[in-house]
Amino acid sequence: MSGGESLEFEIHPNPAAVSAAERSALLANPGFGRVFTDHMVTIRYAEGKGWYDARVEARAPIPMDPATSVLHYAQEIFEGLKAYRVDDGGISMFRPDANARRFRESAHRMAMAELPEQLFLDSLTELVKIDRDWVPSDPEGSLYLRPFMYASEVFLGVKPSSEYLYVVIASPVGPYFKGGMAPVTIWASTEYTRAARGGTGAAKCGGNYATSLIAQAEAAEHGCDQVVFLDATEGKYVDELGGMNIFFVFGDGSLLTPPLSGTILPGITRDSIITLAREQGREVREEPYSFDQWRTDAASGRLREAFACGTAAVLTPVGAVRSSSGEFVIGDGGIGQVTTQLREALINIQRGRAADTRGWVRRVL
Repeated sequence: MSGGESLEFEIHPNPAAVSAAERSALLANPGFGRVFTDHMVTIRYAEGKGWYDARVEARAPIPMDPATSVLHYAQEIFEGLKAYRVDDGGISMFRPDANARRFRESAHRMAMAELPEQLFLDSLTELVKIDRDWVPSDPEGSLYLRPFMYASEVFLGVKPSSEYLYVVIASPVGPYFKGGMAPVTIWASTEYTRAARGGTGAAKCGGNYATSLIAQAEAAEHGCDQVVFLDATEGKYVDELGGMNIFFVFGDGSLLTPPLSGTILPGITRDSIITLAREQGREVREEPYSFDQWRTDAASGRLREAFACGTAAVLTPVGAVRSSSGEFVIGDGGIGQVTTQLREALINIQRGRAADTRGWVRRVL
């Protein structure tokens, strides 16, 4: 079947897969994004032909012509999600349908071929099945899945590519916080912005992350762990971090997060937190929040907690904020109660320790 919602995957097991002993040693301390499984998925697209040649094969370098379109015009998108070893020994994924939808929306924004959502889901399932032994048994570990797609046409011309390569690779990862969750200090960038209205802020494309790197380096120079961006129009309102959305928790138990206005990535963890918080009876507002108001509310005690969220770390408490105009501490600078409660609630669903009443968990094995 060519170009449809689903394809038959050709399975080519890696003849040089690592041994069980070597894999066990690698899983003992995998870190993040440095250890990779034995296989990858590839699917090709050609204009007039559709999606074809779906394969599961040995993870290997991708041959690339110097004139490949992505190298010159940056048509590229990606996703990030995890597969978890649940308590009964099985394996599940958390809200992969949401990643599939966002991947298609990112492709649309970047004028790329849109991968059918079912084909996206099938590709993840096939890779997890063949590399099931790479899913860590560590209760804090997981298998990070990285689907991505790029313009593969060999052509030097400013136009949407007529050919694309979709790939999925996987990387076992350990706990994000070694020694337990810890608050971070973030740097408020006033010189650099992440995205503007009409731009690619809502798409998960590599260019958005490339533009954040210099600001992240600036944050590190000031002794900070992360950078937070302000809006590109007025330089006044909080947008998001370099790779995470942000929430604010007030004394009355309510939460606020910047609205999705086309400049902020619609995070799946963000959406999950909004849902869980509202189910707990908390008010959640999606509205603009200025940096000056953030500082004022932290000083008055009206703001009790702040946290960033994303696939890698789930929830990360923000203890302090620095900028060119000084520093302020949020609450007591520690880990807030609401942050802890929401993080535990989300992790328990992801790992099958709590009932999945929303259809968020997709069982693989």
